[in-house]
Amino acid sequence: MLQYAILGIFISFLFFAYIIIQGTRAALAWRSAAERGDVKVIGDIVDDALKGWSAQKRPKTVPAETWRGIQSMQLAGVGPDYVRVSCVAESDYKMVDGRWVEIRNPLQEGVAITAKAADMLFYELPHYRPSNIQIDVYTDYRDESGRTDRHCIMTTQATRDDARAADWEDWTADEIVQSLGAVYRLSENGRPLPVEPLAPPENAQTPEEIAAAATAPAQPTAEVHT
Repeated sequence: MLQYAILGIFISFLFFAYIIIQGTRAALAWRSAAERGDVKVIGDIVDDALKGWSAQKRPKTVPAETWRGIQSMQLAGVGPDYVRVSCVAESDYKMVDGRWVEIRNPLQEGVAITAKAADMLFYELPHYRPSNIQIDVYTDYRDESGRTDRHCIMTTQATRDDARAADWEDWTADEIVQSLGAVYRLSENGRPLPVEPLAPPENAQTPEEIAAAATAPAQPTAEVHT
């Protein structure tokens, strides 16, 4: 009986070793493809990470309003060394003397979201380390007719060198976002105004363009007769 038990343990060891090796090979393949600039693979890596973060429990050190913005992130563009995401910021309200008072407007929330999102995109993506990122923060505006439209209120393009220069431990979110080059506008009374998102690199593609290219039929190769 002992020999059968040892045999069973040995087979189990081989099985789990095989699973680990296959997982390692898959991770290496993804990392290699991302390093080559395969936008389809890069898009899949980032999209999987965003879905994981959206389902992840909020870290205790991150305010609830900031984490809601992180969980709203959607992939908006991908390049060989570039990732673009879009997210939503909302005002933060608190009950004061029986009425709701805005204590942080969407831009202030957008600053905190951008700082956290940049940290995660630069340092927490698996298998891929982008050299350039773009974070566009949107919020809702209501017009005179009561219709609600969503507009960009802050857009940020940052490089990995910008990230290295930031003091992620001691700087405030405002200081980090300013160092990353955030673009926004304020009205005379300090309210955020819509801005145009910064233009992406020429080689960047939207998720829709990547999906269309992946499903497009291969072009036939013309035969050459001599």
